[in-house]
Amino acid sequence: MAGLSLDHPWAFTIGILGNIISLMVFLAPLPTFYRVYTRKSTEGFQSVPYVVALFSCMLWFCYAFLKTDAYLLITINSIGCAIETVYIVIYLTYAPKVAKIFTAKLVLVVNVGMFGLILLLTLLLAEGSKRVGAFGWICVSFSVSVFVAPLSVIRLVMRTKSVEFMPVSLSFFLTLSAIVWFAYGLLTKDIYVGLPNVVGFIFGILQMVLYVAYRDKNRVAIEHKLPEHIISIAKLSAEKASEIYPIDSATPVVHDQDTVQEQGGGAEEAKGGMAAPQRENETNSVEV
Repeated sequence: MAGLSLDHPWAFTIGILGNIISLMVFLAPLPTFYRVYTRKSTEGFQSVPYVVALFSCMLWFCYAFLKTDAYLLITINSIGCAIETVYIVIYLTYAPKVAKIFTAKLVLVVNVGMFGLILLLTLLLAEGSKRVGAFGWICVSFSVSVFVAPLSVIRLVMRTKSVEFMPVSLSFFLTLSAIVWFAYGLLTKDIYVGLPNVVGFIFGILQMVLYVAYRDKNRVAIEHKLPEHIISIAKLSAEKASEIYPIDSATPVVHDQDTVQEQGGGAEEAKGGMAAPQRENETNSVEV
């Protein structure tokens, strides 16, 4: 596709669709960061995914800029850089000191050090189309490593036979994004855009299949656990009720030493730390 011309209308349309879907993926953590902002705490959330996402957007932005005619890639990745930067700033604002230091070091190493080194070597060691190709393969390598990251989630789902730890909505949109950008790369004959999204599509479909396979098992497990939970609550309620309202009024009630003194018990009763049943009946007092 030559810029924003309509020489390839299908590529342009799919590129616009890819921008919309990718924007939805970028905005997916927004509820999380709104909660961080309202509670003034990161609550144990990790900053690594957002630092990595920023690094990915920076790489693809530079690739699109060097290619000179990939405007749709420039727009979505520039927006992605801005959104991920806001996330990181919010994280640094409300994270505890140790997490702040770790995140700041990670940003300096990855987003400043690694990116600067890649950009410098690419500009110095390659020219023209070779420079674009070198940067493109770097983007492919990094994108493939990011798409392979969900393997840990897939292993966890298969081991626990539960989809509790699988963010299915995010996985769905990532899969949809991979399909759209693969089609865009295919229509524009851009191997660097199309190739990594093949891997993303494969792992995305695998996650969807696992979700369908283990969703019902997860529901059955919850249904089996529910009666036990209700029984436990019922037993606990009965025990608390028997403590508050004793069934047998003749049962001796053990009191704290100070409580007996406050209720007018004798000195001998206070020393023993126990009120006699008869004293309890005489005072007709009920302790809750």
